[in-house]
Amino acid sequence: MHRRQFLATTGGALLGVAVHDQLGGMTAQSPEPIIDIHQHMGYSGRTVAALLAHQQKMGVTTTVLLPSGRPEKRPSTHDGVANGLQAQAHGNDVCEQFARAHPGAYRFGANEVPDVADAITEIERYLKRGAVVIGEQKFGVASDSPEMQRLYACAQANGVPILMHWQFEMYNHGFDRFHRMLEKYPRVSFIGHAQTWWANVDKGHADQKVLYPKGPVTPGGYTDRYLADYTNMFGDLSAGSGLNALTRDEGFTREFLTRHQDKLLYGSDCSDPVGEGEKCQGSQTIVAVRRLAASKVIERKLLHDNAKHVLKL
Repeated sequence: MHRRQFLATTGGALLGVAVHDQLGGMTAQSPEPIIDIHQHMGYSGRTVAALLAHQQKMGVTTTVLLPSGRPEKRPSTHDGVANGLQAQAHGNDVCEQFARAHPGAYRFGANEVPDVADAITEIERYLKRGAVVIGEQKFGVASDSPEMQRLYACAQANGVPILMHWQFEMYNHGFDRFHRMLEKYPRVSFIGHAQTWWANVDKGHADQKVLYPKGPVTPGGYTDRYLADYTNMFGDLSAGSGLNALTRDEGFTREFLTRHQDKLLYGSDCSDPVGEGEKCQGSQTIVAVRRLAASKVIERKLLHDNAKHVLKL
């Protein structure tokens, strides 16, 4: 969607939310602020009005919009499958314009297909305009490839985090050797997300083709170790993969949230238009965090404080 078309078709919705923004984005159901680090414009065809209602219903007070890269047919996009982040997500310009129309309540990221020639130029253009994160990086490349390392160097030079979608044999290959990147780029805050990231909280996770494992978790998986051993590794609680990890072994989760209370950030990454109940995985994640966090202090870190610190909001 082009910028002019986007603004023309959403003008009414933008006016409708202005009062909400001026009130600070608070709702009666959730007076405490919540930062959602992972949402998308146009997600699975969701309308602007539905996104606004969804975030408000969840009680989110600050939303970070993660854009897609440009449409490309090349191996890194699986011949176009990854265009729109495989979810019809809109790009940099739309996310920036929407965030500017909702100051305080919405922020935006910067993104691009990592192996296009001007990827860094495009990303830095939006970082200079106020983007707070690079990502969501969701492309069929090795996570330690030269192309991705250009992005890490960019994140380091600009002082912003980068959000990574790890999915076995699909996106950001080489999760098991990513510790080398954490060591090579110690001043970059890496935020881990998606199926392979969350499946590997379990030391016993042997079959990487299983993306949503169930049952008891043995501490010490790659994810658990990356969070524990590297100060620059963080975790995004969003999506069905995050919710599955939180709820599959609640005894483990309570200890995990305590152990990594300074390293985990709430995100929703759900495309429903509802914003509550069983149909909304984002709201279920908030409920799970509140139920499983060992203290109110930890809950507030996960739902607000850590994101504010890592994304410098």
